[in-house]
Amino acid sequence: MKLGILGSTKGTDLQAIIDSIEQKKLNATVEVVISNSQNAYILERAANHNIPNFFISHLDKNRDEFDDEMSAILKAHEVDLILLIGFMRILSAKFCKDWENQILNVHPSLLPKYSGGMDTGVHEAVIKNKDSETGCTIHFVTEHVDGGPILIQKKCSVDIDDTPNSLKEKVQALEGEAFIEAIKLFQK
Repeated sequence: MKLGILGSTKGTDLQAIIDSIEQKKLNATVEVVISNSQNAYILERAANHNIPNFFISHLDKNRDEFDDEMSAILKAHEVDLILLIGFMRILSAKFCKDWENQILNVHPSLLPKYSGGMDTGVHEAVIKNKDSETGCTIHFVTEHVDGGPILIQKKCSVDIDDTPNSLKEKVQALEGEAFIEAIKLFQK
């Protein structure tokens, strides 16, 4: 299974995947990491593991142009499955169609709750709404933001003393596990 990663942040979930591959718990390779954020740690994380990595600026480009650049790199690396790990861009309908059923995203909530929310904003909403549990969702990416079919959900409790940051840590711990489970579902 050849993986391509799109990410804009630190890539915490990427590390969980790399560790699982190195420990022979996951029969896959990370072929390429692409980021639209030049200073994103995910690029350094990839470089630290000798994984080809690319920064592609989205500035002064329309969504299709940017997505076409990413697609060309993913195809050149013969990627089977694309994982969105903290990728802070909405993909074009064309990209979603070209890679239909080959793109997975992790969302930091139990979708459909907090669909469209991002990062600590989701965890703030969970606390504000006094939810007793939260978690993460791995879902297929379609042109409908956070609306693709759900593949895996992992849950954790929300404690009375949780903060958005402590909740983020709990949920991120689940995300890596969920991605690994999801990748295994695609293996032949």
